[in-house]
Amino acid sequence: MIDTHCHLDYLDDPAAALSELNLSGAVCIGASPEHARNAVALAEQFAQVWATVGIHPTDAAEHDTPAARAELERLALSGRVVGIGESGLDDYWAQDERAAQQSAFEWQCDLARRVGKPLVIHTRDRQGQESAHLGVIDTLKAQAGVTAILHCFSGHRLLLEAGLERGDYFGFAGNTTYKNAQDIQTAAREVPLNRLLLETDAPFLAPVPRRGKPNRPGYVRYTLEFVAALRGMEAAELERVTDENARRVYGL
Repeated sequence: MIDTHCHLDYLDDPAAALSELNLSGAVCIGASPEHARNAVALAEQFAQVWATVGIHPTDAAEHDTPAARAELERLALSGRVVGIGESGLDDYWAQDERAAQQSAFEWQCDLARRVGKPLVIHTRDRQGQESAHLGVIDTLKAQAGVTAILHCFSGHRLLLEAGLERGDYFGFAGNTTYKNAQDIQTAAREVPLNRLLLETDAPFLAPVPRRGKPNRPGYVRYTLEFVAALRGMEAAELERVTDENARRVYGL
């Protein structure tokens, strides 16, 4: 399988992680200048690893500088870099940083357009709120020519509709397997097969039966099996389709 979104450089032994559970590939997310450098280095070291480069919304206030943008512009041209981000909006942790997040988000949209690579989007709100989701929708409506990957998709109905209309992709992570994830599970059933991706977000959000432990890229298989059951499919067929989707959107 291909894990379409993980933070491989957070792990103590990336090489060991890449050998687990028949993992055939992984996209390592570089969501800050430091992690972008790490992601590219890992992609250059391991043939089955590819990288993205960008600035996470919760890091935008600190890391979105002219020097950082110049470095990410350079790294984005690497043949081992297959996407920009993760970018987006996050009103869960720091609602007073929206201006910095929005500026970084729009710049990364523009960078993705210029280099012809998909934009990986993070969207998170506090419970009962939807300001970040609505902000992402508004921003994407103005971004023709940029394909988005809605990472760790929350199941938000309006974002689902907007993403489908734009032709975006939807990444489902380990939290899809949680008992309280009904909205995510509904979306995992409804997203067209050719727009569905599977991911871990390792080392975060380990799926059942590994919940509560550090996540590993190979654990994407547990999410595969869960989503296949949700959709009434054989896991092998869903694996074939989602790996094909990953290769298509990222140009692997």
